[in-house]
Order: sequence, then C-alpha cells, then structure tokens
Amino acid sequence: MTPTVTPANRPPVCAVSYLNTVPLVWGFLHDPAQQDTFDLRFAVPSECAGQLASGEALIGIVPAIEVVRQDLDYFRGTGIASDGPVRSILLVSKVPFREIRTLATDSGSRTSVMLARILLAELYGAEPKCVSHTPDLAAMLGAADAALLIGDAALRVDPASVPFETLDLGEEWTRMTSLPMIFAVWAGRQENIRAPYGDAFLASCRFGLSHMDAIISAESRSRGFPETLVRQYLTRHIVFEFTDRHYAGLELYWQRAAALERVMVQGGISI
Repeated sequence: MTPTVTPANRPPVCAVSYLNTVPLVWGFLHDPAQQDTFDLRFAVPSECAGQLASGEALIGIVPAIEVVRQDLDYFRGTGIASDGPVRSILLVSKVPFREIRTLATDSGSRTSVMLARILLAELYGAEPKCVSHTPDLAAMLGAADAALLIGDAALRVDPASVPFETLDLGEEWTRMTSLPMIFAVWAGRQENIRAPYGDAFLASCRFGLSHMDAIISAESRSRGFPETLVRQYLTRHIVFEFTDRHYAGLELYWQRAAALERVMVQGGISI
C-alpha cells in the first residue's frame, strides 16, 4: 500500500535525469494512482546524493557508493543495474590500460568512478589520477590519458567507431566477478526508509516495465536517440528488478571499494 499524501506534504524525492531512470519513475509521472505520491525532482546521480546529504530530499536514487559513504539505508527490490555489458558506462583510453596515469571523469556518478578505479587497479595494475571534466570525449582525451563517460553522454558514443581502446565497465565487472553490478538504489536516512514508500517505488517501476513501448517512443524523441538504441539499452542492458545475486554483487563492490580506498589513503593518492 502506498502512503497517503496530499500535494502539500508530498515527500521530496530526487531522481536521476538519465534515460536509465525513466522506467523507475514512469508510474510516478504517468499513472494517475501514483502521480501524487512524491514531490519528484531530477538531477545527476552525484547531485541526488548531495540533496540527501543536505536534507533537500528525503529519498533519492543515488550512486551505490554513497550508501556506505553517507551511512544511508536503501529499499531493496529495484534500482539500476547490469548483468553484463551496461553500454552507458564507457572508459576510452589513448594508451594501453596498464599505462593510464590520468583519467578524466564525468563527476555525475561516483559509483562509476570508483568502479573504474577498481577495474583498472585489479585487472591492469593502473592507479590513475582522476580529474573531473565536462562529458566531452574529445576534450577529455585532450586533458588526460583516458576518459570515463556515463549515462546519456556514453550512449551518444559508438564504441565500435572510437579509434581507441574501450572498456564497458559493466561487462568487465561481471567478467571479473561473475556477478551483476548495481549502480544506483533508492536510498535515504534510516528514518525515511519506510515500507510503504518501498512498495511505491516498486509499483512505479513495474508500471514502467509494463509500458516500455511508450517509454521507448517518448524518450527516443525527446533525447534524440534512435529507437533501436533505446530499446536495446532499456530491455537488454539495464536491469531494474533485483535478486539476491544482484545484492551479492553490491556487497562485493563495497568490499572492493573499501579495500582500494585504504590502499589509496596509505599511498597518499587522492580519492
């Protein structure tokens, strides 16, 4: 059962402005039974995390790394994940991966930046310095050895047409661990993570999944993506409902991130 609210007291909720979040909030936006559940606003993932930290939002879909960094609680059942290639988290390098010394990162998702650090360290022995940059591939590669693109900016790049080495971080994580990768969850302070709200997030997601054709048509037009790309991305690359296997991947990610952060601090490397 969803909570009873009025427009004046709707809980503020921050959602991500990327394509991959649209199915999660489709019910809140288009189902008359759900439209007044929350005061919904949109931002990039790191800004959603900031709104939780400042109290501007009670609940937000935040980068998975922020759950442990901010000591948040989270709703189980739904979020943004991959189980293989994710397509929207792309690392592009001018040099062999082992030789990456500087990495230009889109600061929009802290989970993806940490995932890049984990994969580069464990698979290639690389510990690059990360520099925040606007999500422009040519400019990023002009400023660093490699670039990390996330979200819609990554979807606008065809990896097959890039004349450099590329890594799909979702694919590399699953290849390394045999587990899915959860990138974002609905989270908040413990007192705000209440069962009725969790039911609402799951209901909105399931409404979206049952209206995927409408989402694909609307979002391909509004974002300027081919329908075939949007369909493939939302139905083959992104996972919206989770099992215990997904949470095993999340726990492993947190463990690897904590271990890497300890090494970086001991080595005097900025995190």
